[in-house]
Amino acid sequence: MDSSNDETLDIIVTNVVATFRTRCHLNLRTIALEGTNVIYKPEVGKVLMKLRKPKITASIWSSGKIICTGAKLGARRLARCLQKLGFKVRFSAFKIVNVLAVCSMPFAVHLTDFTKNNRPIASYEPELHPAATYRIKHLKATVQVFSTGSITVTGIQHLHLHTLTSLTLLYILLQESSAYGIEVTL
Repeated sequence: MDSSNDETLDIIVTNVVATFRTRCHLNLRTIALEGTNVIYKPEVGKVLMKLRKPKITASIWSSGKIICTGAKLGARRLARCLQKLGFKVRFSAFKIVNVLAVCSMPFAVHLTDFTKNNRPIASYEPELHPAATYRIKHLKATVQVFSTGSITVTGIQHLHLHTLTSLTLLYILLQESSAYGIEVTL
């Protein structure tokens, strides 16, 4: 196959969940009264804060632990907002907990053939979910494979060479179970 017909896979990161600590005690009532875009949930003991740019939602506990959906830039901006409210926030212990990425294969997949060929790691129960589940243990990642060729990857903590290598291997496994028998080279 010549290079003009080669298919490229675009992996799109759609969501990032991260945690960090402020290294100080936070008064949730003060944040709720003086902060903007805040929802106070005293029964749970946390505050939800939303930022528009970058678009993140954060759960803030009085111990100083914060879980936010968004990038590291959003977490730093959130820490800066708390500093402006008068807290002595020091940004520390930042950790990406989960990354959600999506990808679309250039072909459809026979899910029953795919799960039969990869039985111990892949499972498909059409009565429960329309996708086959494939687990990559060394990355602690879960891949949802749909019959249309759409793929959703969750559980990875960062996209690096091992993740791309695993997706390349998965691509080869999916190509063997393609619905149209298309030959695609990498």
